[in-house]
Amino acid sequence: MNALNMAREAYSAAAAPIRSERSTEYQVFAKITQKLRSAESRGDFPSLSQALHDNRRLWTLLASDVADPGNGLPKDLRARLFYLAEFVFHHTSKVLRGEAKADALIEVNVAVMRGLQGEAGEP
Repeated sequence: MNALNMAREAYSAAAAPIRSERSTEYQVFAKITQKLRSAESRGDFPSLSQALHDNRRLWTLLASDVADPGNGLPKDLRARLFYLAEFVFHHTSKVLRGEAKADALIEVNVAVMRGLQGEAGEP
């Protein structure tokens, strides 16, 4: 084995992709949203309740983050995200009581995912 091949082999394991904060957030939203979709479509209430719990925890963290005065996002965006978190909490309770479907929660998550990918235009 020559030096070039040894160097390639040595550095190939360290060449794993580095994720940005946005892509990490996107991945978390995508994973939870897929769990919501899957459980909802199967009518699997135990799995749905776990996915709802995970989604609520995600939105609790997001609400806490945007409520922090040190958050660098524009105030208007922070306020809109906080409002969405409140909606998620309220709607999740309705889904758990059997009064609503998880579709609205999935739509909210997908909209946030689009924003994280830069697909949402600024007003």
